[in-house]
Amino acid sequence: MKSLKEESKMNKDTISVIDNRTGRQVELPIIQPSQGPAVIDIGTLYKELGYFTYDPGFLATASCQSEITYIDGDEGILQYCGYPIEQLAEKSSFIEVAYLMLKGELPKPDELKKFEDIIVHHSMLNESLKNFFHSFYHDAHPMAIMVGVVGSLSAFYHDSTDISKADHREIAAHRMIAKMPTIAAASYKHSIGEPLVYPKNDLSYTGNLLRMMFSSPCEEYEVNPIAEKALDLIFMLHIDHEQNASTSTVRLAGSSGANPFACISSGITALWGPAHGGANEAVLSVLKEIADVSRIPKYLEKAKNKNDPFRLMGFGHRVYKNYDPRARIIRDMCHKVLGELGSANDPLFELALRLEEIALKDDYFIQRKLYPNVDFYSGLIYRAIGVPSNMFTVMFAIARTVGWVAQWTEMISDSNQRIGRPRQLYVGPEKRNYVSPDKR
Repeated sequence: MKSLKEESKMNKDTISVIDNRTGRQVELPIIQPSQGPAVIDIGTLYKELGYFTYDPGFLATASCQSEITYIDGDEGILQYCGYPIEQLAEKSSFIEVAYLMLKGELPKPDELKKFEDIIVHHSMLNESLKNFFHSFYHDAHPMAIMVGVVGSLSAFYHDSTDISKADHREIAAHRMIAKMPTIAAASYKHSIGEPLVYPKNDLSYTGNLLRMMFSSPCEEYEVNPIAEKALDLIFMLHIDHEQNASTSTVRLAGSSGANPFACISSGITALWGPAHGGANEAVLSVLKEIADVSRIPKYLEKAKNKNDPFRLMGFGHRVYKNYDPRARIIRDMCHKVLGELGSANDPLFELALRLEEIALKDDYFIQRKLYPNVDFYSGLIYRAIGVPSNMFTVMFAIARTVGWVAQWTEMISDSNQRIGRPRQLYVGPEKRNYVSPDKR
C-alpha cells in the first residue's frame, strides 16, 4: 500500500486554497482513489496557512487509506476487497470471506481448509476465564460481559500482544475471530444461569455458536441447518462497513500501540451504542409498540410527521441513499426463516411482513428511498431463531470482529499511520485570571 505522501508526490492534480485575509496561497494535492470520490490532502494546510478544518462527525474526512471495504451509498454498492457483496453472499461463506478480509484475496481450497482448522482449534477459552464470567452479576448485560472478557484476553495470551511482529498480529486475529462465539455464548449462558458449553471441532462456525447458546447438558442438540445458514449469511453481511464508529474506535485505540485485545474491546464498547449496533433491537421495540396490523397506518403517519418524535426504525440508512444492498440479500432469507422457523403464534412476524409490504408501496417512503434496511430483517431472523433481543448486538459484534481485526492489522502495517489526534474548534472563554473565592 502506498502512503498518502507517496500518492501525493505521484499525483500532479492540486487544488489552490487562498486566504482572502492575507493573500497567502497553498497548493493541496488531490489523491485519486481506485473507486469513489477523490481526496484532498490537507496535511500542509495548518503549516502553510495556520488553519485547521472543521468537520463534525468526520462526515467529509477520510481518516485513513484502506483496501478492505468500499461503499457507494448513492448507488447502493458494497464491496469487500473489490468483490460485490451480492456475489459473495450467493457463492461464498462467512469463513471464506473472513480469510478474504485478512489476506486481501479469496483462498485456494487448501488455504481455506487450513484457515478453518486454525479457527476451530482456537475456539476454546482458558479455563480460568470461567471464573471471570461467574464474577459478573447474574443479570449483567451480555455486551458488558463481552467488553470485560475480550479486554482481559491480553492477560492470558502474551504470545500475541507484540504488535510489531507479524506473527503476533496474525495469531491475535485468529484467536479473536475464533473465540468470539465462545465468549458470546458463555455471556448468554451466564445471563440465564446455565452452564457454559464447550465448542465442538466438527461443527461449522455458526453451528458451533448455536450449539453453545442453545444446547443443554441434559440432552443431545441438533443444529438446525436453516438457522445455521441464516446466521452465516447475516455474519457475512456484517463483517465490515468501512470507517463506521466502532471500526474508527478500534483504529484510534490501535494508533496508540494498544494491544489488539484492548482495541477490539473498545470496538465492542462503541458498537453497544443504540445509534450504532442496537438498531435491530430497536426494530423489535417499534414493532412491539405498533402491536397490531390495524395500527400500522397510524404509525406510518407518525413517522411522516416531522414534529412527532416517533421514528420507524429499520427503514432507510445513513450511508445508503438507495436500497441497502445487504437488505436485498437478507430479505429472501428472512422470509424463508420465518416460513420454516417463525412461530405461527408470534404476531410480531405477521406485523413486520405487513409493515414491509405497506411501506414499500407508500409514495412517501418510495420518494425518500426509505426502504427496509439490513437491521429490519436481521432482527426478525434472530427472533425466529430464538436469540433474545439483548443478544442482538452481541451477534453483531461476533461478525464485525473480522472487520475490526482486518482494519487493525491494516492500520498497524500502514507506514503513514500516526497516533490519532483530532483537532478542535475551541469556543470556550478567552484567557482570564483566577479570582479568589471572596471576590467572586
